[in-house]
Amino acid sequence: MGHQLLGRTGESACSAADVLWQIKPLQGTRSLLVPIDPARRRQRSLFVGHHASKIICREALSTQPTGRHTVALTGATGFVGGHVLENLLARGHQVRALTRQKKPPDHKNLIWVDGDLQNDAALAQLVGGVDTVLHIAGVIKAVSRSGFFTGNVDGTRHLLDAINNADMPRYIHLSSLAAREPAVSAYAASKAEAEQLVMESPLEKMATILRPPAVYGPGDMETLFYFKAATSMLATVPGKPDHRTSMIHVQDLAAAIVHLVENKKPDPVLIDIHDGQPNGYTIQGVMENVAPGRRTRTNTLYLPRWILRLVGGISTLVGRIFGTNPMLTPGKANELSHPDWVCHGTSLADVSAWQPKISGEQGMRETLHWYREHGFLR
Repeated sequence: MGHQLLGRTGESACSAADVLWQIKPLQGTRSLLVPIDPARRRQRSLFVGHHASKIICREALSTQPTGRHTVALTGATGFVGGHVLENLLARGHQVRALTRQKKPPDHKNLIWVDGDLQNDAALAQLVGGVDTVLHIAGVIKAVSRSGFFTGNVDGTRHLLDAINNADMPRYIHLSSLAAREPAVSAYAASKAEAEQLVMESPLEKMATILRPPAVYGPGDMETLFYFKAATSMLATVPGKPDHRTSMIHVQDLAAAIVHLVENKKPDPVLIDIHDGQPNGYTIQGVMENVAPGRRTRTNTLYLPRWILRLVGGISTLVGRIFGTNPMLTPGKANELSHPDWVCHGTSLADVSAWQPKISGEQGMRETLHWYREHGFLR
């Protein structure tokens, strides 16, 4: 088609003859993995021009899987889980993915298992005989504490029970850095309790618990607010300009999870993961990375916690009346106004060969372009 295929970090270009797969974006946040030459093995995510279409190239990866794995995956239809699914299939793994909505088979190495985390029969079918279980599904929005605990704690308990009745596979549990501060919100408390279930289960010696901070990237609707704020004339932003947070691009997070599938389990069980930026980013710095030169203290209004909690309380009430899950709750207000979401624990990059590849500045530029290309931003 005349496009030059460029490596994400400026490495050698990949010729059209070397392309193995193309991940073509569809409407919304879904994408389709299109095999071009499935017999090829080596791969890497690349960009065509400035577009977020991913190309997988013969020469671009320095390591290969040590073997093909059968992987059980929850959360495959979500933001992070969708990227993990694409990575697993591209690397030739067999995947069983849990889904609440019946789906037709769309890849030779993918089996959709109908059910949810409360369906014991479906979970037994999901995990039976697999090499690794990836638990990525989780509730991030709910109108009540029970909503978070049903999805994040009870769901994990049901999954662990199903695994305990199977052949003790590797278990990789995607948690959240919020679990470090369980008193902040019901969401944080539910993630911390789910971690504890894993730590106290017979699977503990086979488990890795990942705690990512803010996850962002093309297709994410949860961080769209910050991008809208950074590109507006007057931004209203939660917290204070010197509050700090670590971040990780969704492609780096997905690559790290697949790295864990393919390699020996690292120690300890509980591991942080981030983009390698020492001491994270200030909120003001995040805004400036999104829109360089446009964000200063004079045109940004930082919202204190009491205002966020007030708005969150109203949103929660409206959500209960209409049966919807609000974006902002009092608990979410506490999370947004917390001064320190920097990863301070053992990092995956310190105890494994995985290393982040996408800097905050680069990742935010790519994400901003995706939002604009898909009409979410002007």
